[in-house]
Amino acid sequence: MSLTKIDVVNSIYDQLGISRKDCVDIVESIFEIIKDELDKGNSVKISGFGKWTVKSKKKRRGRNPQTGKELKIAAKTNGKFAPGKALKDLKAKPVKATPKAKAPAKKK
Repeated sequence: MSLTKIDVVNSIYDQLGISRKDCVDIVESIFEIIKDELDKGNSVKISGFGKWTVKSKKKRRGRNPQTGKELKIAAKTNGKFAPGKALKDLKAKPVKATPKAKAPAKKK
């Protein structure tokens, strides 16, 4: 199970008892502030939780693995999240890997 934005809104609503609209506005504002700072090239650090940074990759040459043909990969920028100590020290149960399906037997 994964936590969604509406789950966060509902949790704030349950804990603080303010209107759902105010909860939605709070969550949206937090995400917008983080996004705006990253757009400016700034990092965002929330003590004990983690840090978002902007990661840039230069343009480079690559190869199509199916055809072997060389191609140009454009430069791009994206966000990166590094968990803080509180997240690194979580005592959550490990997620069990789902078993892979066996390939069908080859016919002779």
